[in-house]
Amino acid sequence: MTFLPLSSDAELTADALAAAERQVEQHGGRISNTMRTLLGHVPSFDAYMGWYTLKDELEPYIGERAVSLFAYAISDASGCVVCSASFRRVLVESGDDPDSPEVTESEQLLLDWGRLLATPPRDLPTEFRARLEQAFSPKLRLMLVAFAGQTVAMNVFATAGQIPLDESLAPYAGDHPSR
Repeated sequence: MTFLPLSSDAELTADALAAAERQVEQHGGRISNTMRTLLGHVPSFDAYMGWYTLKDELEPYIGERAVSLFAYAISDASGCVVCSASFRRVLVESGDDPDSPEVTESEQLLLDWGRLLATPPRDLPTEFRARLEQAFSPKLRLMLVAFAGQTVAMNVFATAGQIPLDESLAPYAGDHPSR
């Protein structure tokens, strides 16, 4: 049972249906259970769908794979079943092993940072911050932190809202203790 309402198409307003159509046109994919829940309030849906804009902006700098690894690390460490299963699917379908990916030094830094962001971010060790400053330009750090914030927000929404796992994600949920 969900804590937040999961609306059917018949229950959505015309504005919500238009927002869903716009999302699919601009970013592809399909409307997930999380999105369907957010469509119950279009301004909330629009705010959370900003994640896709940030993702699209980051990809030219670090690549689609690195973005997915970063988001997966945040989601997995946060214990969000829905979000971590979604990123596991992306990684598995692209030929990666999310449990032990072969990564570059930069990707490992993003994995480590993503996991640390699931804890109080003010507690990042000084030496780790220095590594981030060396690896990523100020603008890229800004973009990465904004993206991470949106990812954490989506994790909170899906977990606190008790959003049910999409049927298509079930094979990717694995046997993680939070699943």
